[in-house]
Amino acid sequence: MITVHDIHKTYGSNTVLRGVDASFPARQLTALIGPNGAGKTTLLMMIARLMEPTAGEVRIEGRGVTGIAIGDYARRVATLRQSPDFNLRLRVEELVAFGRFPYSRGVLTREDQRQIDEAIAFLSLQGLRHAYLDELSGGQRQMAFLAMTIAQQTDCLLLDEPLNNLDIKHAVQIMRALRRLCDEQGRTVILVVHDINFATSYCDHFVAMKAGAVQFAGSVDEVITETRLGQLYGLDFEITHSPRGRLCNYFNP
Repeated sequence: MITVHDIHKTYGSNTVLRGVDASFPARQLTALIGPNGAGKTTLLMMIARLMEPTAGEVRIEGRGVTGIAIGDYARRVATLRQSPDFNLRLRVEELVAFGRFPYSRGVLTREDQRQIDEAIAFLSLQGLRHAYLDELSGGQRQMAFLAMTIAQQTDCLLLDEPLNNLDIKHAVQIMRALRRLCDEQGRTVILVVHDINFATSYCDHFVAMKAGAVQFAGSVDEVITETRLGQLYGLDFEITHSPRGRLCNYFNP
């Protein structure tokens, strides 16, 4: 389990996070939700150790992450940032190979190649493995970057808005893949997501943030209610229940 304790982040007089306490259960898919400017990405980057808190602590399995060597942490936690950009002209399989750097340091072993192949197969990218990234659609590129993250073979994956600018089909493919990572491989996945219906359909746990603080957290039943979502987003919600789950209507409730 990953936990954060009394996390603060300030830039001069601007406070981005204030006293954040949250838990992210192991082997579950957790959604960080809330309006723009809530501090979701900042918190995620602190868990990733790509940003330092002004105060507070991030712990993994009860141990403060600052006491873990960066190389060891990279074998435990993988991060996919929003809109990743590579200026190199790479093929898909070459990109996915970057996920093995914490292990091979660029000299691929037979085990590295096996993990690369498995990550590509997991996302059904075999037909694109020799394609160049700049020849792919945005959705295909996002799948390739996710394959790179999967190939890192970490217990935890951190994803910052992985559905950003994707069409419906690719968004569904991404969320189904993340669900399988938890269910079939026992991975822990934490993602920042704005589409509340995707989060409701696929996620186990929610951490809802607003104005730099956690407003509430819990399961689908605890978080996805008309009252709580209305308070979080400042909109009226109508939630329809069916045997296949919930549908959150905020367009014309």
